[in-house]
Amino acid sequence: MPAGWAKALSVGLQGVQGHLVEIEVHIGAGLPRTVLVGLPDAALSEARDRCKAAVCNSNLPWPNRQLTVGLSPADLPKKGAHFDLGIALAVLAASEAVPVDAVAGVVVLGELALDGRLRAVPGVLPAVLAAAERGIERVIVPESNADEAMLVIGVEVLGVRSLAQVVALLRGEPPPEAPPVPPLSAETRMLGCSERTRDLDMADVVGQPEARRTLEAAAAGRHHVLLDGPPGAGKTMLAERLPALMPDLPHGEALEVTAVHSVAGVLPPGVPLITRPPLLDPHHSASTASIVGGGSRVIRPGSMSLAHHGVLFLDEAPEFHRDVLEALRQPLESGEIAIGRAERASRFPARFLLVLAANPCPCGGLSGKATHCQCSPSAIRRYRDRISGPIRDRIDLQRTVRPVTARAMRADLEHAEPTSVIASRVRDAVQRQQARLGATPWTRNAEVPGPVLRRRFRPDPDALRVIEDAVSRGRLTARGADRVVRVAWTLADLGGSDRPGIDEVGEAFLLRTSGALPGRVEIGAPS
Repeated sequence: MPAGWAKALSVGLQGVQGHLVEIEVHIGAGLPRTVLVGLPDAALSEARDRCKAAVCNSNLPWPNRQLTVGLSPADLPKKGAHFDLGIALAVLAASEAVPVDAVAGVVVLGELALDGRLRAVPGVLPAVLAAAERGIERVIVPESNADEAMLVIGVEVLGVRSLAQVVALLRGEPPPEAPPVPPLSAETRMLGCSERTRDLDMADVVGQPEARRTLEAAAAGRHHVLLDGPPGAGKTMLAERLPALMPDLPHGEALEVTAVHSVAGVLPPGVPLITRPPLLDPHHSASTASIVGGGSRVIRPGSMSLAHHGVLFLDEAPEFHRDVLEALRQPLESGEIAIGRAERASRFPARFLLVLAANPCPCGGLSGKATHCQCSPSAIRRYRDRISGPIRDRIDLQRTVRPVTARAMRADLEHAEPTSVIASRVRDAVQRQQARLGATPWTRNAEVPGPVLRRRFRPDPDALRVIEDAVSRGRLTARGADRVVRVAWTLADLGGSDRPGIDEVGEAFLLRTSGALPGRVEIGAPS
């Protein structure tokens, strides 16, 4: 190994994908200065001054010569301050202040304060996952990120508080005392999830048995939902209670969700692993970038990705910007979103359950009593057309939530089931789906493609004839027929049936076309 040269390892993130980065330092002849190469962004370019101040204030030597810091691969854009610790350790190893062998083969992540303290950084989980995939067995992270890093099996994690502690550990010396590393700022953390819905119960939504049934089917099969109705009918109450009906995330899905929230820097304090489906409910005035994701200098995930394996609730959906609504098309089909910039592109997962809520007209007074509505027919048509046909066509369940009368509320009070009872049925239905789809790439009924559905998962012959008759009469499109079959499978799973029959298909049709739910139904309305 040449004198005055050393290498440390870190990880660069593009979206939630991590790439191993080699930090090479060469101490050469020349006037004292530090040159940083390898496509660093502005925050990383400033690491030269942060690292020098942190090393000097930790009573460690900084070479009074020319330093060249190279970040490889050179064509990969590097961003973020989490490279600070790796740069500082590589410089100290090159100047023989720490053993070169102790630094090699260890991934280090952490931002340095000017006095040598370490600060928490976002994106630790996907970074450690990437390191583990490359065979790295040891990582060094700020103390408050250690629990997150420990989620990766087979990797030894060292949580440290300062640069001086890291140097002492690498030298085999007792680490000095240092103040604890605080987590990321509270205002940043709270952007990710809403916790106000934790104790809400579906039994509170009385007078809406059909709507409750719609949400139960949505939770079981991950079917997208459109709730249409006047203000005060209960659309928001229903949507806020939907995540509680969904089962805990499997470990693999929990890691995916946690990785996205880690990159965004919104992990809740003391919760290194997110095990419950998240709920994101952005305001209708939110920008396209905040919903879709993006940014000019640092590409960050938006609400669509933060709702991965959870619920994305767009209340007052027609009031959202048209670009936001149309941007739903790709992730609703592919389950991910690609954000391109001139210099780089990032991909984020975005397989969410979409819930749209809309009023029947701009004023909200159109609820079967035209005298309450002040809107013109053209205004009503323009308002409804804001949710385009392609978006509506991707939604399996479309329910009109009608105003509730006092009599209906009293009659339903004793029959409204609590969340725990409904969630138990949903959990059993999910287990049936997983058993049936175990040999396929899909886990829920809503994900099964139409061709596979028609070949491998056909409903009862009598029920299939009813669907074919509706298609031949023009009352149901071919795509609509696939969506009816998907919902019918979910209803069969909820009822414990091995195969959907006429009752499940009829109910699925009415759940899609917002009819009532009698005990036995006939298909007679267009899709």
